[in-house]
Amino acid sequence: MLDVTQLTRRYGDFKAVDNVSFTIKTGEIVGLLGHNGAGKTTIMKMISGYLEPSNGSVSLDDVSLEDDAKLVQQGLGYLPESLPVYPEMSVADYLNYAAGLKGLEGEIKNAEIKRVIQATDISEKLLAPIATLSRGYKQRVGVAQAILGKPKLLILDEPTNGLDPEQTLLMRKLIKDIAQDATVILSTHIMQEVEAICSRVLMLRAGQLAVDELLENLKRSNSLLLHTSLPSDQSTLLTQLTGIASVSALPSESSNAIYCIEIEKNAELDSVAALVAETIVQAKHKLIQLKPEIRDLESLFKEVNQTSSLGGISHAA
Repeated sequence: MLDVTQLTRRYGDFKAVDNVSFTIKTGEIVGLLGHNGAGKTTIMKMISGYLEPSNGSVSLDDVSLEDDAKLVQQGLGYLPESLPVYPEMSVADYLNYAAGLKGLEGEIKNAEIKRVIQATDISEKLLAPIATLSRGYKQRVGVAQAILGKPKLLILDEPTNGLDPEQTLLMRKLIKDIAQDATVILSTHIMQEVEAICSRVLMLRAGQLAVDELLENLKRSNSLLLHTSLPSDQSTLLTQLTGIASVSALPSESSNAIYCIEIEKNAELDSVAALVAETIVQAKHKLIQLKPEIRDLESLFKEVNQTSSLGGISHAA
């Protein structure tokens, strides 16, 4: 388990990261999102021990990075956005070198190198100099070095950058497999990747943690979509119900109506939905469909960054 407590990084008077705290359990894949300059890379560097925080602490499985950096780093795999590699080295030599840096030796070292080669599907390029590889292959080599030693914590910055669709699917499966026994932080600008593999989202804005919430909860908005035969001139049946803030008609290609029902802030979505369904049926109209409106992550990301107050979006610390 990863514990990050009141992490802060200053550059003079400027705070690149401002009092950020979160906990990630083993088995979780968490998406770290934010605009360029929001503090994502700074946080990842501090968690990895590459950058010292101005304040705050990082611990992995109750071992503090400040107290025993080497022990924490032995259980960590890190793929930065621009992986520093030795272009003149072959893929095999580089992985052998990276395994040595992680303290792997003998048969364990050889077995781990074979495992990551198979997991990232790079066997065809083992003897090729890294300088000759495509961006996609270089990215897979970077992931291979990151997962050497079966790390407890895996930090991946744009892991699918440069990969084709088939390679992207392979990478998603690999990350999910790793997460069964590890904690995974995934930073990316590709929202589809977060939606495909992450269970939780951390959103940063201006160095502060604006959102910490399960992806499932974030995508559920505070509104219902209703498809019914109830005509618009009778929609007051809905607006009078307890827990409903507003009802608006949406364009419909059929003779039936579609309404967007906004729920009051403190009302329970399920209770209001049950009340709406009961009202429609009692009024002898067709209840064709009733479901929570689902927000896409990209819309939520824009909402977070347009909100004047960081407390304006759902936040579970």
